[in-house]
Amino acid sequence: MLIYKIFRADEWSALQDAGETAGAPIDLADGYVHFSTAAQARETAAKHFAGETGLVLLACDDDAMGDDLKWEVSRGNALFPHLYRALRMSDVIWCEPLPLTEAGHSFPERMT
Repeated sequence: MLIYKIFRADEWSALQDAGETAGAPIDLADGYVHFSTAAQARETAAKHFAGETGLVLLACDDDAMGDDLKWEVSRGNALFPHLYRALRMSDVIWCEPLPLTEAGHSFPERMT
């Protein structure tokens, strides 16, 4: 199953340059890289990235992350994927811009 990470442009650039990252500031504070499922990603964008431009959406294969990926209860008692190691470029299946529209962020059709 694909899981999703929203990054700001500078965070995405840092991952590309270094080949891996411990994540965004919230990830560093919490000690793991936050991901969302396809069903959770829109709410994540609205809650944590409202009004932000220059975002990118990364898609990663949860099975490929093995035991380093834990499904833990979070917002609304839902299970969210959390990665307990650095996110690597090799984890990224695809990446697309997440443009901001009047209705909020526009997610790629391939997520559905």
